[in-house]
Amino acid sequence: MSVSSSHPAALEHLGPGWFVLVMGWSGLAMAWFRAAPLLGDNAPLLGQAAATVAAGIFLSLVVAMALRLSRYRAAVQADLRHPVKHAFVAALPISLLLLGTLTVTALDPTAALGPILWWMGSLGELAATVWVLARWLRAKEQGGLQWPAVTPVLFIPVVGNVIVPLAGIPLGHEAWSAAQFAIGLFLWPALLVLLLARMVMAGPLPGRMTGTLFIMAAPPSVIGLCFLQWELSPATAWGAWGVALFSILWALTQLSVLRQQPFGIPHWGMSFPLAAFAALSLRLSQTPGGEWLSLPATALLAVASVVIVGLTLSTWRGLRQGRLLVPDA
Repeated sequence: MSVSSSHPAALEHLGPGWFVLVMGWSGLAMAWFRAAPLLGDNAPLLGQAAATVAAGIFLSLVVAMALRLSRYRAAVQADLRHPVKHAFVAALPISLLLLGTLTVTALDPTAALGPILWWMGSLGELAATVWVLARWLRAKEQGGLQWPAVTPVLFIPVVGNVIVPLAGIPLGHEAWSAAQFAIGLFLWPALLVLLLARMVMAGPLPGRMTGTLFIMAAPPSVIGLCFLQWELSPATAWGAWGVALFSILWALTQLSVLRQQPFGIPHWGMSFPLAAFAALSLRLSQTPGGEWLSLPATALLAVASVVIVGLTLSTWRGLRQGRLLVPDA
């Protein structure tokens, strides 16, 4: 996807949040691969297509981000100091984790690239989580955490940690996977309580951040997939599915607010959570007693696909019209 824009310094405004595009398409690829038992051989082909799109976007963004770092170092530093944008730093290692997971579990399990991507993503995600949470220990005047900065975006570092076992277990790194998974499992409810307290103390989220409410469904969706990966009782995964379902239904109550907002990258906050929830639903439909979920899971996959394709088209249109890579309002 091109990052060109009519704005003369478009590259200056290409923040780390753009890696959520890779997360969305990678999550959709995972969902399509898990649909094979229900939809047949065409499902993996669509999964491969989605993975190819994700890889293409990732490579384009890496090149663009490198150019941005060399030309607009001050803008990069400003993103790292920003009370909300700094958490998007974790989207880069998460993208590596997801691409590594797709390589290991679906595309080419024998390729050396999969483990390399997985280790880079795992260690990078751990570093990003520590760095993001270290800001909380600072004084307010030094960029410490404040109520207005508490948004669902803070869940992004958590999501990355719980993704680790999806490829870590097949690779034979079960101990490390369990250790990093536990970090996310510990932080997820803490951040949820913090977000609820923020809404009480500082009011609802700004309208343009409404799409990020869907991010709350991502941790339980991935956690449920990991429970199944570990072959734990399906009841544990069903419990995670219930929490993810509630999170999506809760976010949907603000759909009218979301529709009133001009399109922006925060809209992509719904992409990976919807795809991950569809993947978990498809996987649960293949467990004993879960057959009833087959049709709803297929419908969820269709919805996630339409949403992500629609977000991609809106992003392309926004880039062509010069409405995205511009200074924040």
